[in-house]
Amino acid sequence: MTISEMGKLLKFRREFLNLRQEDLAEMSGITSRTIHLIETGTGNPSFETLEKLATVLGIELMLQVKKSN
Repeated sequence: MTISEMGKLLKFRREFLNLRQEDLAEMSGITSRTIHLIETGTGNPSFETLEKLATVLGIELMLQVKKSN
C-alpha cells in the first residue's frame, strides 16, 4: 500500500466516524497538520504515528516484510 492509499483509507475511516481532523488530532496526540499531510499523501508518517491514528480509528495495522532475492 502506498502512502497516498493509506492516507485515503485513514481519511475515509475518519469521515465514516464523523470526526474532524481536529477531533482526531486531539484524540491521538498527532497534530492536525500532520493528519492533513498524511491524508493528502504528502506526509511521511512514522509507524508510531500510524499506530496512534489506527488505534483511535479502530484500524488494525499489519506489517509485512518482503523476502529479499
